[in-house]
Amino acid sequence: MAEEASRQILEAPLYTAGIALYRLGVRVAGLRNEKARKLDQGQRDVWPLLKGHIAPDDRVVWVHAASLGEFEQGRPLMEKIRREHPEYKILLTFFSPSGYEVRSHYGGADCVCYLPFDTPARVKRFLDMAHPEIAIFVKYEIWRNYLHELYERRIPTYLISAAFRPDQYFFRHPGSWYGLWFRWYTRIFVQDERSRELLDGIDIHNADVCGDTRFDRVTAIRALRREIPELQAFTRHGEPGAPVTMMAGSSWPADEEVYAAWFDRHPEVKLVIAPHEFDDARLAALKARFANGVMLLSEIRDGKADPADPSKQVLVIDCFGLLSSAYAYCDAAYVGGGFGAGLHNINEAAVYDIPVIYGPNNRKFIEAREMAECGGGVPVDSAAGFEAAADSLLVADPAERRRRGEAAGRYIRSKTGATDRIYRKIFK
Repeated sequence: MAEEASRQILEAPLYTAGIALYRLGVRVAGLRNEKARKLDQGQRDVWPLLKGHIAPDDRVVWVHAASLGEFEQGRPLMEKIRREHPEYKILLTFFSPSGYEVRSHYGGADCVCYLPFDTPARVKRFLDMAHPEIAIFVKYEIWRNYLHELYERRIPTYLISAAFRPDQYFFRHPGSWYGLWFRWYTRIFVQDERSRELLDGIDIHNADVCGDTRFDRVTAIRALRREIPELQAFTRHGEPGAPVTMMAGSSWPADEEVYAAWFDRHPEVKLVIAPHEFDDARLAALKARFANGVMLLSEIRDGKADPADPSKQVLVIDCFGLLSSAYAYCDAAYVGGGFGAGLHNINEAAVYDIPVIYGPNNRKFIEAREMAECGGGVPVDSAAGFEAAADSLLVADPAERRRRGEAAGRYIRSKTGATDRIYRKIFK
């Protein structure tokens, strides 16, 4: 204990100073940057939101997700808690504006707000107002002052769907402060055995292998998927003589550089694109990028385009919220991000029993490795690699496409159940 106390004499003020500088940087950046401005304003809105939605005698479960992807991982557990324990209010916090802006009105939580910056005064004020009985952090969230204060208050605190890699700082430097903070979690629920062994290697023994709740989430999405009649009319999916169609989900310009030329040479294969982000300039660029005709979903809905027009090879989904259902209308998928900052959600596509092609920046994702090993995933590292995969899956070998799609679907089904396993350990 003496060693722990002496370590914190130096660690806590240095960490807090870093957070304070970051907060100042956000405020300054907000003068010019919209995302920073939203984060700064959102921080100011926390206190009235908490006061308006959390009463002193409420019983509260607090779930924190950094952004939208982590929210999707935490959502199955939140919804199970809501069903099984209606006596609790659920407080959902985000750190990123990209998560908060999309899910600020999520009906599965009683209060949604930003996570205040991790300085001692804000942490104490937040926990005093929220007074959670249970705190749940999703995947990578390791905030030093929050964890220490939760530990000191003896509030059960959990990290769910965590996944770790040997190249992360706290495994390369076993004595680092950052790695020792894991001890303040009551339990850590990791996705795989390798993650548990990595924690063991730095003397952290409070981990259980429970899997990834995202598999439960995509399975639920498939069961409740939305009908998209415009997409059915464009792809004719399931009809006799329907063209083969590929879905490019969460596509970035770097992804289009990989797959666009192949489609220009294969007008007989349809393509549906859901850009990860879009504005008028992005949509105009997509229209100009493909040689065989492009229409927008909004144009179909406005009566300006005919989904059955044979001169149009490409349909661009220019709205949010349809991607996870749109994969159901396609025969294969390309999931974007792997030629940029990082791969997006390949499970959303694989759950529909279709093969999934993706780029090389996927090392952070266990499912990318495992899906490739079982044959359902097809990683590529260049345009030439994509062309070889597309030649086989989309043109030459329908049996191979079906075989790989079945493997992808079996993989997803084999991984479900993490939500129930985690729930049973929290609510014993």
